[in-house]
Amino acid sequence: MKNKKITSAVAVSELPPEIRPGQSIGLLKELHILTRDGKLNQDSRRKLKQVYHLYQFIEKILSELSASGGALTLADHGAGKSYLGFIVYDLFFKTLQTGAIYGIETRAELVQKSRVLAQELGFNRMHFLNVSVVDSLASPLLPAQVDIVTALHACDTATDDAIDFALQKKAKALVLVPCCQAEVARSLGQSRALALSRTPLAELWRHPLHTRELGSQITNVLRCLYLEACGYQVTVTELVGWEHSMKNELIIARFTGQRKRSAAQRLHAILAEFGLNDLLHTRFRLSVDNAADTA
Repeated sequence: MKNKKITSAVAVSELPPEIRPGQSIGLLKELHILTRDGKLNQDSRRKLKQVYHLYQFIEKILSELSASGGALTLADHGAGKSYLGFIVYDLFFKTLQTGAIYGIETRAELVQKSRVLAQELGFNRMHFLNVSVVDSLASPLLPAQVDIVTALHACDTATDDAIDFALQKKAKALVLVPCCQAEVARSLGQSRALALSRTPLAELWRHPLHTRELGSQITNVLRCLYLEACGYQVTVTELVGWEHSMKNELIIARFTGQRKRSAAQRLHAILAEFGLNDLLHTRFRLSVDNAADTA
C-alpha cells in the first residue's frame, strides 16, 4: 500500500496558541489533537495539556542525560496510540542524529497504526513492539540498557511491571502516572489488614470505595519506597489539575545509586502492618539487608 503524504497546510498565525513552535502540525492532525482545519476542541486541549505537562519533566531529564553524550533511549510502556512517544520524538529526538523511542503495547492494531504513522512522518528512530511489559524484557528488539522508562496511565500492575523493566534495564530515570491500582485493594479485602482489624483504623477499608482508594494510595507509597531502596531519588507531584484527570499522581525517579536501607525497612513495615507480606514475593522482592548502603 502506497503511503499517504502527511501535510500541514495551516498558517502559523492561525494555529492555537497552545501549539509549540516547530511542532509537526501533520502529526497533531493524525493524532486527532488538531482538527483538519487546525483547531483544538475542548477534549483535545485537555489531552494536549496533560501530554505537554508530562513532556516538560521528560525534556528536563533528556537534556541532562544528553549533555553527557551518547544515544538516548526511551521505552514507553502501555503506549496506546503513542501520543506521548510521538510528541517526545517530535519535540526532542527529531532534531538529534541519534537516539530512539520504543513504544510497547499489547493491542496489535494500535501498534500497526503507530508503525505506519512513524513511517509516514519519517520518524525512523521510533519502534513499536506488540508485547506485554513482562514479555518485553526478553525481546531482542530492545536494547540491553534503556535510559528512560515512561508509563502513562498503565493500569493496575502494569506500572509495577514497568518498574521491574526499568530496574532490569538499569534505567537512569522513570516517569510514571499510575492508574486503576487494584492488587493491594484485593489483598486488603481478603486479609482485612489483620494487625489493624480490631482498631478504629479498620474503618479505612470497611467500604469498597474506600478500600479501592486506600489500596491505590498504599500501592504508590510502596512503589516509591521500593524505588528509593533500589537506588533512586523519588519525587511525587500532580500531573495536571484534578479538574482534568482523577488519575493524577506523577512519580519521577532518578537513579543515584544510593540505596536507602530506611526505605526498605519502611516498605517491610507497611506490608506487615497491612497484612500484605505476600507482595514481598511478587512485587517488592527486596530484603532489608540488600538495601544497606545509606540511611
